[in-house]
Amino acid sequence: MKANDTIRKEFLTNPAGRIRIALEENASAEYLVLQDGAEAAAGETFWEISLPEGASLKMVFLSLDGSVSNHLDIALAGGRASCDLSGLSLASGTQRMDYDIRMTHLVPDCQSNQLFKTLVADRAVTHFDGLVKVVPDAQRTEAYQANHNLLLSEQAHAFTRPQLEIYADDVKCSHGATIGRLNADELFYMRSRGIRAEEARLLQQLAFAGEIVDRISTPEWCGQMHVLVEKRLRSAFSSC
Repeated sequence: MKANDTIRKEFLTNPAGRIRIALEENASAEYLVLQDGAEAAAGETFWEISLPEGASLKMVFLSLDGSVSNHLDIALAGGRASCDLSGLSLASGTQRMDYDIRMTHLVPDCQSNQLFKTLVADRAVTHFDGLVKVVPDAQRTEAYQANHNLLLSEQAHAFTRPQLEIYADDVKCSHGATIGRLNADELFYMRSRGIRAEEARLLQQLAFAGEIVDRISTPEWCGQMHVLVEKRLRSAFSSC
């Protein structure tokens, strides 16, 4: 792919095993990764990604059902490379959904951004383990990482560990994580306007999840994923 080519877009459903992504210089690509297995289904995927000079990669992960694990090892190896990652996990029953991310800035003038969200119901468990590493020569790096989790039952668990490892001094980097529950004030407001409690909780969940789905740039795919997310929330999360 050359610099003047259009953005390559790929839709992957339930990938597993080892997947290697190596873009050419100045190439751009977007991936939508849908993981939507059955309750008992389990899958583990190892992603090896290298971004050369001027390359741009955007990935949106939707882990909607089943027990899944994603391991991402990403190297920004050429100047002006950029990587944008986002993901949504909807874990219920006894499912476990994990993200293990290593984002390494190897050269100056690169950017990375991560936003991952989870909704955890019943006795499900989620893990987010993310490391952003900036090596000594990778000056003028910009790197941001955030993980937000909503627990919908007393037995649900979310574990999060965002990390920065910075060896350069001219950088803009931040990371953060939150674990909480549905906003009681918002719920009270909707209930006072005649919205049933179950529907009010669903609206809160949809708003929380929608920020990730809206990052899908292809309108057709975005619309389809909004439908799938709402269907999943109504079927397994509506009583939470």
